[in-house]
Amino acid sequence: MTSSEQAHRSCSYFIVPSRLLLLLLTLAISLSARTGGAVDAEVEPTYHRIVSLSPLITENIFLLGAGDSLVGNTFYCQRPHAALDKEKVGSVMELSIEKIISLRPDLILASNLTPLRQVAQLEHLGFRVETFGQPTSFTDICTHFLRLGDLLELEKQAQIIVGQAANKVRTIEYAVAGLPRQKVFLQVGAHPLFSSVRSSFTHDFIELGGGENIAGNQRSGTIKAEKVVALDPDVIIIAVMGSELGGVGAEQQQMWYSYSSMKATRSGRVHVVDPDLVCSPSPTTFADTLVTIAALIHPQLAKIETAVSSALP
Repeated sequence: MTSSEQAHRSCSYFIVPSRLLLLLLTLAISLSARTGGAVDAEVEPTYHRIVSLSPLITENIFLLGAGDSLVGNTFYCQRPHAALDKEKVGSVMELSIEKIISLRPDLILASNLTPLRQVAQLEHLGFRVETFGQPTSFTDICTHFLRLGDLLELEKQAQIIVGQAANKVRTIEYAVAGLPRQKVFLQVGAHPLFSSVRSSFTHDFIELGGGENIAGNQRSGTIKAEKVVALDPDVIIIAVMGSELGGVGAEQQQMWYSYSSMKATRSGRVHVVDPDLVCSPSPTTFADTLVTIAALIHPQLAKIETAVSSALP
């Protein structure tokens, strides 16, 4: 599997009806209001020796305030910075069973990318393994987070965090509601060229940020550069592995600027963003990344943090 295919797979989902999204937002905001909007740091998780086999799960554990209970994770678990100090048990798809056993975990949190054979092996050895599927939308991201909070008996913290994220998403929608929708190409893979499509939660970043996804009607994320040029986006956003300056992202940015006929290149609106935030978001990072993307789609909202705060009716 190529890096582009992995990126596309990690960002793909089946679209969730907007009414369900609105229902989750309303519920989460209500929960946040009832709990006072502040995480209770005094509550301790049920499990004290957790091994995470997914970067997103690791980030969510820390977000819930349970980082001290995490004793092991993968080499790819790099957020937050404290995750780097945990014992490493392998990669997402190649694990050391011996290393996991040595950590004596009372809970192992796996993803849909964890090899089923190794999950079965761990369960046969008597370990509790809980598997989380790939989030399929912002709604799904929040649902998975709430499940993790319930599992760790940190429901209140999870509800507050989801409520805060949902509220920020809603305010961004208000901020961009009256603005003309911009044509957006969101690139999530380079070799081959991959786009965000309607069957990817990255599509939510475009739609909720006030844009129109030029590749939204494609079934597959694979797309030719010539087709992108023909669709003539107003803005191009690059979120591929290696998107740091001097890496693949910079290379792709220069490639797009070689097509001088597009509106995006003529106006200097070809941007590189952190692929980890775009393709592996927690509720909080989804909302924060949406703020960034909405500002790229609508540069008149350069101070969008202030804009969204004043946009609520």
